[in-house]
Amino acid sequence: MVEKICFVGAGSMAESIISGILHNQFLMSSQIVATNKNNQERLEEMQHRYDINVTTDRKYAIDGADIIMLATKPYDIVDAINQVKAHVKPNQLIISVVAGIATGFISERLGENVPVVRAMPNTSASIGFSATAITAGENAGAADLELAESLFKTIGLTTIVDEGDMHTVTGISGSGPAYFYYLVEAMEKAALKAGLDNAVAIQLITQTIIGAGEMLKHSGDPASVLREKITSPGGTTQAAIETLEANDFQQTVMDCVESARIRSIELGEKWK
Repeated sequence: MVEKICFVGAGSMAESIISGILHNQFLMSSQIVATNKNNQERLEEMQHRYDINVTTDRKYAIDGADIIMLATKPYDIVDAINQVKAHVKPNQLIISVVAGIATGFISERLGENVPVVRAMPNTSASIGFSATAITAGENAGAADLELAESLFKTIGLTTIVDEGDMHTVTGISGSGPAYFYYLVEAMEKAALKAGLDNAVAIQLITQTIIGAGEMLKHSGDPASVLREKITSPGGTTQAAIETLEANDFQQTVMDCVESARIRSIELGEKWK
């Protein structure tokens, strides 16, 4: 049972997870504390928005926490570990949502055989629809993985993967929502250019993307079959798909996933 969780880092990912935890009543706001490097204004914003505890006192933040969530930017991870390592106890579970950073890197610097679990959620956590992959570090046991899984299940779907797959997960589901938002931006621009009312366009596009997701989830058909079912020969959808094919749409998407995967690897290599 989790009595207290400490977030080291108070950026967008930490906020999404906190919002999801509170929305799904996994913990009360009084059981959550957030700390960051030195941005007091951001901490006060989080306190005002979610009624959580905030502090720049690392010892106070970590003391008694069952879970310590490392949620910094990759380039801040070394400083974050150095600031908390003196206060971490072996019975506390470290969960890192820092992109590209291996569990071994964190374990070596914390010492004390502290269990570390690595997770890659996405910002849809804030409404309980994250797709989160988790993996256990060398010192993390089945109970640690189960605890991490129970936490992330409150904010969406959770799956356990090998740590070697986490870079790919980052490119697929970690960064994935941004790809869809970028597509929606383009569809909105096209609708406006054609003269459609902005509010109507947004409503239709939003429901279209929700409906497509639900079809993928519930129909039992793969994406290729669902696409073919609505692509009538010589029809409007075929004309649209031919334009996508002419612009090498699928390869572009594959390249963007690969770029994110490579960047995740680079971030990890930098801190070996």
